[in-house]
Amino acid sequence: MGHTFAEKVLAQKGGLAEVVPGQIGEVTPDAALSHDNTAPIAGIFRQIGVTHVARPDIHVVVLDHACPAPTTKHAQNHKVIRQFLAEQGIAHFYDVGRGVCHQVLAEEGFALPGALVVGSDSHTPTAGAFGAFAAGIGRSEMAAIMATARIWLRVPESLKIVVHGRLRAGVTSKDLALHVIGDLGADGGIYQSVEWHGEGVEALDMEARMVIPNLMAEMGAKTAYIPPDEVTFAWLEGRARGAYEPVYPDADAAYAQVVEYDATVIEPVVARPHTVDNVAPVR
Repeated sequence: MGHTFAEKVLAQKGGLAEVVPGQIGEVTPDAALSHDNTAPIAGIFRQIGVTHVARPDIHVVVLDHACPAPTTKHAQNHKVIRQFLAEQGIAHFYDVGRGVCHQVLAEEGFALPGALVVGSDSHTPTAGAFGAFAAGIGRSEMAAIMATARIWLRVPESLKIVVHGRLRAGVTSKDLALHVIGDLGADGGIYQSVEWHGEGVEALDMEARMVIPNLMAEMGAKTAYIPPDEVTFAWLEGRARGAYEPVYPDADAAYAQVVEYDATVIEPVVARPHTVDNVAPVR
């Protein structure tokens, strides 16, 4: 029996021959993303009693949530972050005005095929558009990574979504993602690795692809993955920080569920109040 993308990556990162869903392994992330919440994370880090960040090189900090600082409290928060990063020698810092953290992570070459990315933000799975295992974690978990450079992760079950055909003109990848969420429900991917396959996904450019794993966070997914291809590699040219090794699921991998969609019948949709799965056609 073959293995899914998530099983392969977590086995590699854990130095194991193989892993199975439900297994808990200890791994070191290739990139650990945080933003304005780095100040409270630093506070937890100090409470742990450790004085130095174990691996300053894996941390990426982007100030983007309260920019420019709307209050003196937010400005003080930014000051605390800058001081902490300088004190700890964390060089991958992108200050106010650089952009949204998930976009910056990609544009600065940290979101790479086969990489393990964690972030103290629920939409960290966005990096899965590049073939990374990218997952959101809590502040205390990020503080523990600062202290130890390690984290426990449970191997998720995997959901495979296959999109046949191509989206019609005027229909976007957000329409596709919302259509799927409306079909499977806001809890349709709870702690799962959601793999996206098929011509409908392959036809999308990188910007459109990034929307899909981003929205999978709204379906409860732990991570989401789009197989890297020539579109991915061309986008990463000149951006990637170092070499990378793409990881692909085996053809005979076992999935908790396989769902197929016809892209040609997808139409523009919106999610109505007050839940993301309350999806209706724009018409």
